[in-house]
Amino acid sequence: MSEAHLQEGIQKETKVYSVYELNRRARMLLEGHFQNIWVEGEISNFKHHSSGHMYLSLKDDKAQISAVFFSRYNQVVKFEIKDGLKVLACGKISLYESRGQYQLYIERLEPKGVGALQLAFLQLKEKLEKEGLFSRDHKKIIPKFPSTVGVVTSPTGAAIRDILNVVNRRFGGTNILLYPVKVQGEGAAEEIAQAIREMNRMGQVDVMIVGRGGGSLEDLWAFNEEVVAREVFASKIPIISAVGHEIDWTICDLVADLRAPTPSAAAELVVQNREELQKRVENSQVRLRNAMVNLTEGWKGSLERILESYAFRQPAILIQQFSQRIDELLRQLQNYWRSYVSQKGQAFQSLVGKLHALSPLGVLERGYSLNFDSRGKVLKEAGQVKIGDEIKTRLHRGLLHSKVTKVEDREEKRDG
Repeated sequence: MSEAHLQEGIQKETKVYSVYELNRRARMLLEGHFQNIWVEGEISNFKHHSSGHMYLSLKDDKAQISAVFFSRYNQVVKFEIKDGLKVLACGKISLYESRGQYQLYIERLEPKGVGALQLAFLQLKEKLEKEGLFSRDHKKIIPKFPSTVGVVTSPTGAAIRDILNVVNRRFGGTNILLYPVKVQGEGAAEEIAQAIREMNRMGQVDVMIVGRGGGSLEDLWAFNEEVVAREVFASKIPIISAVGHEIDWTICDLVADLRAPTPSAAAELVVQNREELQKRVENSQVRLRNAMVNLTEGWKGSLERILESYAFRQPAILIQQFSQRIDELLRQLQNYWRSYVSQKGQAFQSLVGKLHALSPLGVLERGYSLNFDSRGKVLKEAGQVKIGDEIKTRLHRGLLHSKVTKVEDREEKRDG
């Protein structure tokens, strides 16, 4: 049978598909049987494309499947998607016809073992803690007596009512500047961050309360967004975070300069109690008055003892005793000075005697003389002059002028 007859027989007995038709038929079969299925696995080969789409694989210890997570679905994910994360993926199985690639199209993704929001909270907490946003070194001091308190919260929520009630009760007259924002839902985090920036730009408040009343983790989520954390950290104005109830903790609480368990507690922390302050002032006044009385009594007693002392009762005798003491000291000084001068005089005379004994004039006084030639040079031997030279002779008293008539050099004669 020829090849042409064989192909004709195949076409009559069965349908022949093109690659495109086969892939399309396979895609329809897969999508018809695998809609809204959940797949458990570990993420690997994760790539976040510039288009916003995410490409990854889900694997277990025996197999893996390719998956795609389009941007219109992944934008609502709060936690960070990365390799190694174990997840539950919901979507449909389909076929990418152009390549004949079998893959999972993800429409919803949840972390396995922990809620998505809780995982996002832990991931952001770890990230900001490494950057130092929670460090106590960056915490600013809350002023004790602010004149104006800024509040960033909902204008219709219970938080602002609680804050106003506490402030009016504790210290009426304190200015409250409200910046109204959404505190939950889409766009709430951006509004809160913008409010913090505007409060800093205006510079009219001394301290800021940022918060809202209680709610679920989803309700409080705006205060767990990174944009809010960054603005709280960058604020030049001290911030008290008051989000939810006492058991609720948010990223905003960790970054803020002070955390209050509730908005009411925040108001109590930032505004002093007028009655308590009044009592403290009164107590201080009493202590000051008692201290002044005690001090006055003490000085009065000291003055009375001085007035009763011997000096005040007999001042003339005391002056005489001081005068006598002065005379005694003057005599001692005079005696010391005379003794000192005498000792120095004796030492001086001794030095003069020693100098005189060593002086050539002292030698002349004992009968010796000094001879000089015509140029004034001292003659030490006869050979320094010759007959006819004029010489001078210095005696103890007076000077002689002579002419040499004879020279005898005893040294030369002895040698001859």
